[in-house]
Amino acid sequence: MKQIKDELQSIIFGNEQISSTDKLKALQNFFRRDAKINYGSQDKKFVKKEEEKYILNLITTQNLLFSGKISEENFVAEGAEQKVYRFNDFQVIKINHAVFYETWLDYFNNLLIHNYFFPSTAYELLGFTVIDNNLFAVVRQDFIIATESTDLNSVKHFLEFNGFYNTRNDDYYNAGLGIIFEDLHDENVLSRNQVLFFIDTVFYLTKEFETRI
Repeated sequence: MKQIKDELQSIIFGNEQISSTDKLKALQNFFRRDAKINYGSQDKKFVKKEEEKYILNLITTQNLLFSGKISEENFVAEGAEQKVYRFNDFQVIKINHAVFYETWLDYFNNLLIHNYFFPSTAYELLGFTVIDNNLFAVVRQDFIIATESTDLNSVKHFLEFNGFYNTRNDDYYNAGLGIIFEDLHDENVLSRNQVLFFIDTVFYLTKEFETRI
């Protein structure tokens, strides 16, 4: 558990050199080091609006505008937080307004944590787009075709084996890591040949995450 927490803390708080193609980590670094936003004392709604102004500026200065075409002909599905479109025969793109997160930084951290735990369905940040005056992140992910219905008891056992314990409904918490993991219903966890694939994750960091063990 200590090794996992150390690795995650390095991913979230680290200032290591990153690949020029890793837009997600680059953007998260920009927010942590360069965005002049006081997260501790300001209203979260205000913070998110300020973050969006910062992202809109970075779209220009850091080439973060999604240049591809999002066609309704390729529409696959829609949830409360995002819309899904077919990208090619093997991948989908998702546009997300970060509605489940109080700040955009929380959303970026969620993607980084997902990519650590579930590399087979890792998110790649392609950039951002503005639709009807709303800012959306555009990410790409491998398309998973389920071969059987997801057994939520299997999901629960898998998560408990890895230190995440059910708190209510489809929500979990790992006390050792200080991470909340929510919304794990059978549309966000798919089963392919008896293997679980987590495709839409909602991770939140708590204050305990920052504590060293």
